[in-house]
Amino acid sequence: MDVNGMRCYESGSSGISRQNTTVPGNGGRQAEFGQLLSEKAKAGLNFSKHATKRLNERGIAVDNQLMSELEQAVEDARKKGARDVAVIGSQGVFIVNVPNNTVVTTMGQQDMRERVFTNIDSAILL
Repeated sequence: MDVNGMRCYESGSSGISRQNTTVPGNGGRQAEFGQLLSEKAKAGLNFSKHATKRLNERGIAVDNQLMSELEQAVEDARKKGARDVAVIGSQGVFIVNVPNNTVVTTMGQQDMRERVFTNIDSAILL
């Protein structure tokens, strides 16, 4: 589902539609799940329903430049083996589940005053 131009992830849905997984040019063999998941991850970041709600509540605007920076930060974190990363920028903090390629929540400047982030294993400064 798209909200304000962002892909949203609905709870209970894997985001991978049930369709023919035959890969062209491989003699009709079924594609490996990991390969399909990898291809799906390259499609860009998704925003959970919760994260989308927080963006709207906190007035955080996600433009093309910020989206590109977030996607690059998540890709860098993936290369380092991160699973849950806090991407910290001037707009706020985006907590991203790297394996699912999903922003799970966001925090604005005011929320950052608490200075405590839990359930992350990495942080990236934009």
